[in-house]
Amino acid sequence: MARTSPLEFMRQVRQEISKVTWPSRKETIITTILVFLMVFICAAFFLVIDRFLAWAIALILGMGA
Repeated sequence: MARTSPLEFMRQVRQEISKVTWPSRKETIITTILVFLMVFICAAFFLVIDRFLAWAIALILGMGA
């Protein structure tokens, strides 16, 4: 593989960055809200599952009510 000079590398980087399609402010805000919503939903789901399994194991081992 041929070596690239630092100046050529920087030119290529600028050229590639110009091809990037950046999200709008609205898209970024909506995506951020959806990520936080999914994190909350997953946390609540795993909390419920964890509590259920802890209850079931305690019941099976005779330590639960």
